[in-house]
Amino acid sequence: MSQAEKIIIADAPLRWPDVVAVARHGALLELSGQAWARIDNAQAIVQRIVASGERAYGVNTGLGALCNVSLKGEQLSQLSRNTLLSHACGVGAPLSNEQTRAIICAAIINYSQGKSGLHPQVVHGLLALLNHGITPQVPSQGSVGYLTHMAHIGITLLGVGHVSYRGRSVAAHEALAAEGLQPLVLGAKDGLSLVNGTPCMTGLSCLALADAHHLLQWADVIGAMSFEAQRGQIDAFDEQVIALKPHPGMQQVGSNLRALLAGSEVIGASKGIRTQDALSIRSIPQVHGAARDQLEHATRQVETELNAATDNPLLLGTPDNYRVVSQANPHGQFVALAADMLAIAMAEIGSIAERRLDRLINPHVSGLPAFLVSNPGVNSGMMIVQYVAASLCGQNRQLAQPAVLDNFVTSGLQEDHLSMGTNAALKLHAVLENVTRILAIEYLLASQAFEFLKQQRFGVGTDTAWRLLREQVAAYDQDRWLAPDIETAAALLKNPDLLNHALPNVH
Repeated sequence: MSQAEKIIIADAPLRWPDVVAVARHGALLELSGQAWARIDNAQAIVQRIVASGERAYGVNTGLGALCNVSLKGEQLSQLSRNTLLSHACGVGAPLSNEQTRAIICAAIINYSQGKSGLHPQVVHGLLALLNHGITPQVPSQGSVGYLTHMAHIGITLLGVGHVSYRGRSVAAHEALAAEGLQPLVLGAKDGLSLVNGTPCMTGLSCLALADAHHLLQWADVIGAMSFEAQRGQIDAFDEQVIALKPHPGMQQVGSNLRALLAGSEVIGASKGIRTQDALSIRSIPQVHGAARDQLEHATRQVETELNAATDNPLLLGTPDNYRVVSQANPHGQFVALAADMLAIAMAEIGSIAERRLDRLINPHVSGLPAFLVSNPGVNSGMMIVQYVAASLCGQNRQLAQPAVLDNFVTSGLQEDHLSMGTNAALKLHAVLENVTRILAIEYLLASQAFEFLKQQRFGVGTDTAWRLLREQVAAYDQDRWLAPDIETAAALLKNPDLLNHALPNVH
């Protein structure tokens, strides 16, 4: 994606590919005139509140359990600065640059709704971080829904903390100076708005949606290869039969499988060799299809949240006729549930893939040489890569436990029901990494199985996928160091353009 591409926030809803374009592919982010006007309107309401002395949570009061402490004058700027410093207490390994960029992008989209009230200079500062390649180093752990991650991003605007800049870790104030940017002096509500809302879990989930969408396409391709290598009974994918269970995802998977296997002599010659296949072979449309429908549901939930106003309080109306409303829009229950459900769905994709690949190496059911090597005994072949896949599936089973149920009480009983949505999104990322490796292993094994069947023609799509891997990974004749082969295959699965270019009919 070109650096010159722009994503412009205007009036139309944004979608996960917009966040991915900015976070992962370096697209520039801009706000339209009408978006800036909405931000200016809300900031004018904040200034009217400050001037009037009316008590409004987070504008001129303390935060959380300190909401009844009134503040004024210089205390308002000090509160915003102190909010960021005190909340920037995350721990653990830092997020990746693209994860942090996704969070910043989602935050800017939230502020562009014009209901937050923060100063336009703060939004300009966040845009500058994205568009100048200054990425705050944000500890990954410590959020019960929001707060800590955005605080670490916010302190960068003050020139505090460390950032990733031009491939190095440098002090935030150095990176700002190198780009001709000044640290900000915050005003009333700026600090609260910076740590508030659901941009963290929403931005992270947008990246996860991209990866899940891509992996589900690859799962159909690789599953079709395993089906063919085990001489599956194609009637299970018959269009008329699939249509009798009209889940949308299942229909798409059935269509993909039929297209991938079209023209296969291996499948044609195998009709009737068994009454029915094992479930991991014949239920690909049902299991992959269910995951696809969960992805569609998660997409609706995340994109609705992405285009919502998720601050507390929210500022409604105009400076002459306004309302300040304390409510619970920062509660991330929608995204947390969506991320948890998608983690379960994707763990199942890994689980069925592991069952398929186990059958490929098992001579008792595969009809192929043991562990897919010509000279077993002196060679262990593909035996231990199945162990790796089983280990990853076991870890996914742990990661698929719902985060949203892990409720705790914070802020002196004031915040006593929490979504844990950021934890849900982060463990979804971990599940997706594991599924990528499981599918990579299945891809290696199915391709190796093809080496023993290539005297017959493969399906038009499965043959393309086999040859695609062979451009990068040689056939397995005797034992060799296998870890690099797994990573090479995983890299193929992560290439966003390769699949659509090689197999444009897989959707």
